[in-house]
Amino acid sequence: MRAHRLHHAALAVLALALGWLPFAGAADLAEPLILVARPEVEAPMYKSTVLVVTPLGGDRHVGFIVNRPTGLTLAKVVPEFAPAKKISDPVYRGGPELPGIVFALVQRASSPGANAFEVIPGLYAAHDVELLRRIIESEPQRARFVAGLVTWRAGELRAEIDLGAWYVLEPDAALVMRPPEGLWEHLVRRAQRAGSTI
Repeated sequence: MRAHRLHHAALAVLALALGWLPFAGAADLAEPLILVARPEVEAPMYKSTVLVVTPLGGDRHVGFIVNRPTGLTLAKVVPEFAPAKKISDPVYRGGPELPGIVFALVQRASSPGANAFEVIPGLYAAHDVELLRRIIESEPQRARFVAGLVTWRAGELRAEIDLGAWYVLEPDAALVMRPPEGLWEHLVRRAQRAGSTI
């Protein structure tokens, strides 16, 4: 992460103090995944968060926080965008980078358009204005609107996982698109029951 990134040195000290186990090598960072912040993570931006993440190549990654509603509607975030008035659900904080750009995370079997990209299987991200308009008008019930994103430069995500900041779960679009209340707690329990050390 660039802005508000987890401080690696501080995490290393915390990892030693808490006896966290290093990354066991079970996660394939060349594939999409779900990250769940471990309970020990205190960084305000990432505490109790769930993220969907996809690789960009070269050990770089991009992702979105999916469980941090802002309390603002799409119409308030982008008042110049008339179709936004149809959406009463809150906009979510997708991450600290590019906070002025709104993305639609859309759960569907195929891409909603040429300018969208698949984040995890069955979940696409779109930010093109015309594509956002189409999503709002035709399938808003499948979408979650997020402002901003998270990026990791080469090796950054791997280092954070090695330090024990995240549980790593298999991608599941239906799971991460559930209502955010209790989602983080549910996924932490799932990871702990599975005996995950990552």
